[in-house]
Amino acid sequence: MTSPDGERPRTASTVGPVRVVGTGLLGASVGLALRNHGVPVQLADPSRTALALARDVGAGQPARDGDPEPALVVVAAPPDVVAQVVAAELVAHPQAVVTDVASVKGYVLAELRAAGVDLRRYVGSHPMAGRERSGPSAAVPDLFVGRPWVIVDPGEADAQALLAVRALAVDLGAVPVAMGAAEHDAAVATVSHVPQLVSTLVAGRLRDAAPGALGLAGQGLRDVTRIAASDPALWTTILAANSAAVHRELVALRAELDVVVAALAAADEADGPETVAPGALGALARTLAAGNAGVARIPGKHGGTQRTYALVSVLVPDSPGSLAALLAQIGEAGVNLEDLDLEHAAGRPVGIANVSVLPESAEHLEQVLTEHGWKVVR
Repeated sequence: MTSPDGERPRTASTVGPVRVVGTGLLGASVGLALRNHGVPVQLADPSRTALALARDVGAGQPARDGDPEPALVVVAAPPDVVAQVVAAELVAHPQAVVTDVASVKGYVLAELRAAGVDLRRYVGSHPMAGRERSGPSAAVPDLFVGRPWVIVDPGEADAQALLAVRALAVDLGAVPVAMGAAEHDAAVATVSHVPQLVSTLVAGRLRDAAPGALGLAGQGLRDVTRIAASDPALWTTILAANSAAVHRELVALRAELDVVVAALAAADEADGPETVAPGALGALARTLAAGNAGVARIPGKHGGTQRTYALVSVLVPDSPGSLAALLAQIGEAGVNLEDLDLEHAAGRPVGIANVSVLPESAEHLEQVLTEHGWKVVR
């Protein structure tokens, strides 16, 4: 059901119209989500093609002269131009609150301060959401659901401006998280920017890999290199804008990598495990154990520390409806699926579904699946 002006009934706290500047993945997804709540969205982008595509996917209408003044402006531009766009929007729309969704906050805030911009109506923000694909065609209205949305108060922002950006995050299904700019940039260097670089470096090693080696690739390699397919131009601007924090993380990572390299060199020079230089094997073991400890600290689906699940691995025919049938069978067994990943072997007619369940449910699930003809891999 829509109102006479074509908008859906309002179900959000965000006051419109909302002007979205930049119609890539994030900007168009913001527009789609707001439109789903009945909030009118005005779109702006220097690319006429991107603007038209964002309109066609339903993210809003291209801004026109004579449009009502926006109550909120969301700047979804690359980090290297965000400050200039924010400053221009603050001047062009003197009653609007302006936020940006760039993945680097300190760089943007420093440029705004250097330009002498009045920051009372500006609040930086960053939704921790994204996809490997980019552009308005990749936008989805649920992109932000359940994801952290960092809100950075520059220190001068009015209370109403902070409230408006918080309402935007909540309306889009995200979880607002207040952080300082420096704290945010250090955090994303650790959990986002360095992982992106490591994934990219590992994937880059595959360029000269022998075809036979690539034929042995399993799910582990796919997991590690998945995000390496991201947009190089966008990531170049992100890394350049957060260079200090990323540099610190990489220096620390290099020191740990040097320990591993030295240990492996000692093992390579030895005639056998018993002649390896003292401490080398221990260094490898400590590095691997540190990785276990780090993974355990990643929050799980229910928040807090990640709990340990049991893994039930099942062969699934590579045919329409097979995975759906397996999931239905798990549901009929009364077992909650905590997580799922699929492994594919090149040229094989089956895959392996790795189903994570509570440990107390694993034996029951294996028994039920076996009784119904599924091949459980033990």
